[in-house]
Amino acid sequence: MTTRPDTKTALSQKTALSQLLTEIEHRNPAQPEFHQAAREVLETLAPVIAARPEYAEAGLIERLCEPERQIVFRVPWQDDHGRVRVNRGFRVEFNSALGPYKGGLRFHPSVNLGVIKFLGFEQIFKNALTGLGIGGGKGGSDFDPRGRSDAEVMRFCQSFMTELYRHIGEHTDVPAGDIGVGGREIGYLFGQYRRITNRWEAGVLTGKGRNWGGSLIRPEATGYGNVLFAAAMLRERGETLEGRTAVVSGSGNVAIYTIQKLAALGANAVTCSDSSGYVVDEKGIDLDLLKQVKEVERARVDTYAQRRGASARFVPGRRVWEVPADIALPSATQNELDADDATALI
Repeated sequence: MTTRPDTKTALSQKTALSQLLTEIEHRNPAQPEFHQAAREVLETLAPVIAARPEYAEAGLIERLCEPERQIVFRVPWQDDHGRVRVNRGFRVEFNSALGPYKGGLRFHPSVNLGVIKFLGFEQIFKNALTGLGIGGGKGGSDFDPRGRSDAEVMRFCQSFMTELYRHIGEHTDVPAGDIGVGGREIGYLFGQYRRITNRWEAGVLTGKGRNWGGSLIRPEATGYGNVLFAAAMLRERGETLEGRTAVVSGSGNVAIYTIQKLAALGANAVTCSDSSGYVVDEKGIDLDLLKQVKEVERARVDTYAQRRGASARFVPGRRVWEVPADIALPSATQNELDADDATALI
């Protein structure tokens, strides 16, 4: 039988967690995203620590909040004009208690060590919930693949993997894709890993093409799960997605397959977006056109609006949450809704 902690003990533990958070912020300066993640997790864990003080006594929380390894490296590469560019690469191997580190690579100008630590920290819990023997990690670079040729992206990925390869492996650390890293980038990364190591190690990277070691439904998984989760919540209220109008943010892998699954379940997604603004399409998003624009041409969403015709319009510099709808499905990036967005949705 579990006994409830007395008020004095609970207060003492709350103070200890507060002190730990202060220490985390001090040891990881100028990393607000990581501070946010740590604060949210510690506040959530407070009742657990109060009920099981032995966890705190063993320093489990401190160990959980400190990455096992943080790797930062230089990534030099040459653009199509022969100019040498230099980016910064990251891999934070956060926790391997359950198995090899597992988590995506993000290529985006906003990437820094704090963002990667934020994502890697949350990856620990996300992966633990799967019930699989995988730990948590994350990586990436401040390289922006947008507007770059295939040859430039290939040269960057090869340089990135030339350093990263020594830190990963199917029993050590298994990267995947994330924002800016799709099948093209994973292909270049895997090819370079294979060239350097002289091994066909299919388990070292996930998100590969099906013809060379990838798995069925891997591209669709996150977007489909997004919609299936929403459908399950509606089912608890005796409702369905059938006939509903939905706003979806983003236009990458998650957003595309969110829109596809919504259509399969009878809902109509009327928006998509990127950092330039959003498109609202009164007829519903044309998925084939969106895939052509974003996955093949790698263009901006205003291109979709131009080709779609009278039913679609592009709204620059704004976000989809101001569009009236029954269902809202964030599918772009972390922290994409603020208080004003929530108010607009309500």
